[in-house]
Amino acid sequence: MMKNFYAIDAFSGCGGLTIGLKQSDIQVKHAIEINTQIASIYSKNNPEVNMINKDITQVDLSQFDDFKQLDGVKIVAGCPPCQGFSSVNTRNRKNNFSDERNTLILDFYNIIDYINPDFILLENVPQLRKYEKFDIFLNKIKLKGYTYDFKILKVNNFGVPQKRKRLVLMAYKGSDISLPESNSLPDSTVGDYLRKLPSPENTTDIAQQLYSHNTERIKNIISMIPKNGGSRTDLPYKYWLACHKKKNVSFTDVYGRMAWDKPASTITGGCLYPSKGRFIHPEQNRGLTVREAALLQTFPPDFLFDQSLPLTLLSQMIGNAIPPKFVKSQADYLKSLV
Repeated sequence: MMKNFYAIDAFSGCGGLTIGLKQSDIQVKHAIEINTQIASIYSKNNPEVNMINKDITQVDLSQFDDFKQLDGVKIVAGCPPCQGFSSVNTRNRKNNFSDERNTLILDFYNIIDYINPDFILLENVPQLRKYEKFDIFLNKIKLKGYTYDFKILKVNNFGVPQKRKRLVLMAYKGSDISLPESNSLPDSTVGDYLRKLPSPENTTDIAQQLYSHNTERIKNIISMIPKNGGSRTDLPYKYWLACHKKKNVSFTDVYGRMAWDKPASTITGGCLYPSKGRFIHPEQNRGLTVREAALLQTFPPDFLFDQSLPLTLLSQMIGNAIPPKFVKSQADYLKSLV
């Protein structure tokens, strides 16, 4: 007899985790997202899911009583916001673990404790494993009867066209877990996802028309960066920006072009801005469009965005999302355990 699988997506963002779960035929019943504009994008693409547009610390857990009564395999999944212990903040802040968002993993546990699901799926930045509240979380789920495994996984080993590492934790009240470190999907490149797209000037897709517009000086500099993988360091020294002439400047990928035959670098919350990373189109003299960044995150090509939102917010919601194709691989493995 076929089992039904149901999930709650805590900290849903615009829906990367939900889409991956749905692609594995898991029904997402509830989602929680604090930002009203991002919650609206989520609901536009997932109208069947009950969106709880609240701070997770203010959510009335009795709202999940219907979920507890469902006849099937239940999953609580989520990616607690992690900017407080991202690699950038780890370098730039002495007390990076003090960020108030870093207590949210325990609020995530409160939902688990209330629902007592069959599975827990947590995804986050690799630095989470060094965080004391992660150890507290692990002890709590162990005492609750879960066996678990967590690994630092490379998303490009799961068909995602991007160099990105994620910590994945899966817990189950059943057999032992050993998360796979890759799947059978072939390696993917930027060209696989972007090469056939029309230019922003030749499309009716609003998301493909949206990208950051630079000053004439920056446009000129971008035009001189060699096509298909060039870097700002390839420019004559006189064209280097003043901030890049300082000694020991990090972030050497900024103002870099992507290469058709390689995966993208990590798509971050600044992915629509060439000044934030290797986010220049391989051939065209511009940064990534909203559609291109979303495709590199493996969002569906018909995913709906709101053009009235600030580009900074669109960039943030895309970069902060979990690649759906990566999630689907975890979800497929989860289903194989039952």
